[in-house]
This record gives sequence, structure tokens and C-alpha cells, in this order.
Amino acid sequence: MKSAAVQPAINVEEIRAQFPILKELVHGKPLVYFDNAATSQKPRRVIKAESAYYATINANVHRGVHTLSTKATEAQEAAREIIRKHINAKHAHEVIFTSGTTASMNLAAFSLGQLLLKPGDEVLISEMEHHANIVPWQMACERHGAKLKVIPVTDSGELALGSSDHLIDQFSDRTRILTISHVSNTLGTINPVKELIAEAKKRGIITVVDGAQAIAHLDIDVQDLSCDLYAFSGHKAYGPTGTGVLYGREELLERMPPWQGGGEMIDVVTFEKTTYAKLPFKFEAGTPHIAGIIGLGEAFRWMEDYDFAFAKASAERGKSAFAAHEHMLLEHATKELLAIDGLRIIGTAKEKVGVISFVIDGVHHYDLGTLLDQQGIAVRTGHHCTQPLMERFGVSGTTRASFACFNTIAEVDALVAGVKKAVKMLR
Repeated sequence: MKSAAVQPAINVEEIRAQFPILKELVHGKPLVYFDNAATSQKPRRVIKAESAYYATINANVHRGVHTLSTKATEAQEAAREIIRKHINAKHAHEVIFTSGTTASMNLAAFSLGQLLLKPGDEVLISEMEHHANIVPWQMACERHGAKLKVIPVTDSGELALGSSDHLIDQFSDRTRILTISHVSNTLGTINPVKELIAEAKKRGIITVVDGAQAIAHLDIDVQDLSCDLYAFSGHKAYGPTGTGVLYGREELLERMPPWQGGGEMIDVVTFEKTTYAKLPFKFEAGTPHIAGIIGLGEAFRWMEDYDFAFAKASAERGKSAFAAHEHMLLEHATKELLAIDGLRIIGTAKEKVGVISFVIDGVHHYDLGTLLDQQGIAVRTGHHCTQPLMERFGVSGTTRASFACFNTIAEVDALVAGVKKAVKMLR
């Protein structure tokens, strides 16, 4: 397939012009950045928004009557409202700011553990989970005497579901929590979370979704999904590092105990007893990453401005133009990489986002990643914080290329050529 034959769903050059880092050289070569599943690059608007806070406001939120504090509070709460609209939460106070998906999942595991888990209860996860959706639940189970149950993964990288209407049969009368990734960071698999949530709700099971890899690539509607909690990071969605969100249904958040104590999350403190603040502040102890949150709000504004604009102008009206573009890159990369002798893709689900993990006979993923870097091509190598999944597929790690809206077919071709060149050197 030639690059000229592939028509992008968006104006890629218009998008690329907004990312300053794409003008950088790596080892004297133009940067080809395919590590978006680890962290995405940031458009100039996001960088300016974060910088402008420090240059023109730089005051704490909710804690002062002076002008700068008021401006900081208004800017942070505006970001909360932007995110509420983007994920279609009912209320802004259902949007809890955290430092990232890992913090969100730890909050969920600690608080739900305190609220729900008793000895012999079960928490159900899947074999493809990121460590951030495994370890916090292991810790919660250890604290409360509960058990961790695991949904296995098929050879194609999909959940091994039950035979009845393709829904899982792993639920038991002791299952209290289902916590599942919306999209696998290693395989790119899009899991049928809406169907799983519906089954869980029939049984009164609380549902938690790790949306770290979905938020920048899928249209997320938490009311349509009907999930109880939904977690994601800012830095994988064109926003700053150190920012994240835990969405929660109001009724559940009201019942959940806070997991950190300190300033902001309190109502009244005495040495005898403390009462807690209302949502969302009950879960936001201490000074937040205000500049980052403002930048995160700008990232969501930016995605909506460009993704929706391109979608409205295309035949795919109502769908994500970014996702359509990334799917085109995925299809092209899959076809071209599979033509390389000895290359095997780990994760061939029917429904995927723009992520390809692969191994090559006789080539170590670390060596391949190092040689690609010498050509200016950034990919991720290793176990991608999914060691149980690597064990499931019998590999120590993979080379992973993950795409974003600013990537091009020409860059995919550069990756393929780079892999071929590296294989000749390593075999």
C-alpha cells in the first residue's frame, strides 16, 4: 500500500503544526513519536494555558478572597465543567481531580474496599489489566480478606466471555466489584464494557472502569455506559502530566469514605471528630495541581474543537474523526508490519484502538527499540506494566507503537522501514 493511496480523515498537517515538539530532531532525524499510550504530546494551547497560570495568577484555590485566588478557583472549576460535559456526567461535583489514573484507581480501591468488602467477597478483574488496576485491588483484598478473581484472555487478546449471549459467567454471589479496562494499553483491545456493566448491575455489583487508554480515542459517555466509577489520566489525552480524574456516580460518592485527609477535604475539624466537605472536595485533600488542571481543561477544549470540527465536515458525521484517522494508521501499520518475516502481533482483537504490540523471532524488543530510537522513532518496549498478560502470551515483552491524531502514514512507513533495517542488523 502506498502512502498516496491512503486518505486521512483529518487535516493532519494542520494538527501537527500545533505540536511544538514535532519539530524536534532525535539523533539528527525528525522525531517520529509512537509512544502515545505512555504519554501523548501536548498542543501549544495546553502548554500556554499551564504557563499562563503561573505567569498571571499563581494563587491557591478555594482558600482566599483576594482577586488571584478567585481567578484560580474560577479557572479550575471551569476545567471541571468542561470535563463534565465531555464525559456527560450529570453533575460537576461527580468529577474528582486526582494526579492520574493510578491515583484514581487507588482512591477507588481503598474507599470501595472500606465500604463494601468483607472476608470471602470477590473483586473481578481481567487478565489484561494494567498494574494500576491490579495492585490496588490486591491490597484492598488483603486488607479485608477478600479474593481477586481474573477473567482470562483469549489468544486474540479478547476477554474470554461466557457462552450465554457472549456475557461473562464468572460472576458469583460473592462478587462485589467489577473493575475492568475500557481499552488495553498493551493490546489495544476495546472491551465490551457497556455489556459487562449491564450484567453487573443486574447483580448489584459496583463497576469501575479504567479509561486511561480510552479517553483520547473513544467517545466517553458515562451515563450511557452506566458505570459507577470511571478513571483516566490527563497526560494520555494531550494534557499535562500529574493530572487525572475519577468520575463517580453522586449516590455512590456520597457513601464512599475519603482516602486522604488534610486541608480542603474537611468541613469542621476538632481533636475529637472531623466532618468532611461536600463533593467533590471530600476526595481532593491538599493543594491540587492547579496549573495542570487548567491545562487539562484546555486539552479537552482542544480535542472538542478539532475532533468535532473534522467529524462534522466529513462523511463520518457524529463519529470521532481522530479515531477514524488512528484506525486508518492501525490498518496500514498492521498490513505492512505483518509482511516482515518472523513478526507476530500480540493482540488481534476485532475491536481495537491505534495500538500495535509485536514480537520478532530472534530479536529482543529492547534492542529493536534502541535501534529505532537511533532513527528518531520513539516506541515503547517491555512489559508495559502488564506482566501477567506477558506471561499469558509467553513473552518477556513486546515492541509497542501507539498512534495519535498527529501521526501520519509517512511516519508509519518510516517505522516499517526502521524495523526492517534493525532486523537486518540484529539477526
